[in-house]
Amino acid sequence: MNPIGDLQVSGLCLGGNVFGWTADEAESFAVLDAYVAAGENFIDSADAYSAWVDGHRGGESETVIGRWLARRGRRDDVVVATKVGRHPEHMGLSADTIKAAADASLRRLGVDHIDLYYTHFDDESVEVSEIITALDDLVRAGKVREIGASNISPARLEDSLAFSTRENKARYTALQPRYHLMSRDSYEGPLAHLAARHGLAVMPYSALASGFLTGKYRPGAPVTSARSTAASRHLDTDRGRAVLSALDEVAMAHNAELSTIALAWLAARPTITAPIASARTPDQLPPLLKSTTLTLTEADLTTLTNASA
Repeated sequence: MNPIGDLQVSGLCLGGNVFGWTADEAESFAVLDAYVAAGENFIDSADAYSAWVDGHRGGESETVIGRWLARRGRRDDVVVATKVGRHPEHMGLSADTIKAAADASLRRLGVDHIDLYYTHFDDESVEVSEIITALDDLVRAGKVREIGASNISPARLEDSLAFSTRENKARYTALQPRYHLMSRDSYEGPLAHLAARHGLAVMPYSALASGFLTGKYRPGAPVTSARSTAASRHLDTDRGRAVLSALDEVAMAHNAELSTIALAWLAARPTITAPIASARTPDQLPPLLKSTTLTLTEADLTTLTNASA
């Protein structure tokens, strides 16, 4: 288990973006059952999931997770993370929006507190003092245990941490950046240095590059998927082809699937606490879970790092 403030989480965070979207309630319950049966305990969601789907309003993922928690009686066995700022009815990060959105998430999840509450996308129209104070109010009210930030600039993150320290407010203990073998530049550098210096737990999202790093997207091999457009664009780049080749090489050496290798590389990177990956069906889980016990050699890591540079 790995620490996030006072929380203890497993090495693979289960992404809930597919729940209520590409996975219906029964499929979502089956994935959640298999995930906790494997000894894992960390579930990630957002109030905006899946507002982008026609006929959806946002909150579908939280609702599915809430029903699963109630029916299985697993509230005390899992760490639930969700996010604020992108729900169609609660856009932005004003204090009033944060507090109203938190109450709505608590209702959908059917819980009395959120374990880890992220700002989904920073809202630079709002001062960090207002954002942190609103989050601090939620922590003091017992509605949130730990707070985190996603999609935030190094400058705003540093300002937020400084304000928390100066004013004795709740402090970000977690960071959720986009980070994977096909997207390294936005995290490696100032953000990673900040995370290391301040001891932030880091949970990279889109850890498999919308499925590209599973290896199912190949030249001439059409794939029907809700995320195929985002994933297949990497096929047309030299970097994408180099990364697939390196993954093939390392996966063959370990008799493992490409997704296992991609997640194991990410988990081995400095500052990383738990990569986030989603599964639509239980049979997609084993290679994701295997990444938590597979140790790549230094040569493996160098091969992958160089290919993705």
